[in-house]
Amino acid sequence: MPELPEVETTRRGLAPLLNQTVSQVVIRNPALRWPIPGHLPQTLLNQSLLELSRRGKYILARFDAGSLLLHLGMSGRICLLEKDEAPARHDHFDIHFRDGHVMRLRDPRRFGAVLWAGQEPGEHVLLKVLGPEPLDDGFTGAWLYRQLRNKTAPIKNAIMDSHLVVGVGNIYASESLFRSGIHPGTAANKVSKLRCETLVQEIKATLNDALLAGGSSLRDFFGADGNPGYFQQEYFVYGRTGQPCKVCGTPIKTVRLGQRSTFFCAHCQR
Repeated sequence: MPELPEVETTRRGLAPLLNQTVSQVVIRNPALRWPIPGHLPQTLLNQSLLELSRRGKYILARFDAGSLLLHLGMSGRICLLEKDEAPARHDHFDIHFRDGHVMRLRDPRRFGAVLWAGQEPGEHVLLKVLGPEPLDDGFTGAWLYRQLRNKTAPIKNAIMDSHLVVGVGNIYASESLFRSGIHPGTAANKVSKLRCETLVQEIKATLNDALLAGGSSLRDFFGADGNPGYFQQEYFVYGRTGQPCKVCGTPIKTVRLGQRSTFFCAHCQR
């Protein structure tokens, strides 16, 4: 599933559409994770795209009439295309702009979402329950330490909980914990304040490194421009089961935590 760096890379790739006016909206298959609202072709017609923002793993496209909420799901892509590119089998939703560009949702598994969030998108049921952004100044070690005091779940599960902090998925949780030297199975309330400070620093550093690399390209992910990211070349642990740790040489191990494969070095992470 695309995580925060991949979603942010997609958002940035759509920047050429800002201030462009909608000429047509095409819904080919409304049956995504939630049905695509049928009023969008009328609501968005002749509207200008005023802003593109991100909240967690959601992209918000703001128009005068309100905001569109987009989610990539498990395998979705939002592509920036020219108008003469014919749709393929899994191309479910288009926004055509007068300058000739098309924003297209391509989603083989149909777990993505195109929803209407109105004039107050922060109050949408999917957004108002989200925790802070990990790259914001308010996400600090002291704040994380306070939030973890009553949590007995493994620390990896805790930092993947979007109610605690958004956008830290399986890949970047595993990588951040390695960089912090924290075993992923450690009970969250056993992580000291000092280690929480380190963990927050490494979450921010890992996500920023991934953004610089254009995200990670695993399976289906490509940016809006069609180019793959390359952060996977820098992984310390994720997907490297049995391979030597890049720091100490110990073979990387895998366990299941919260029904997700979790990668770690038993020597470097304690």
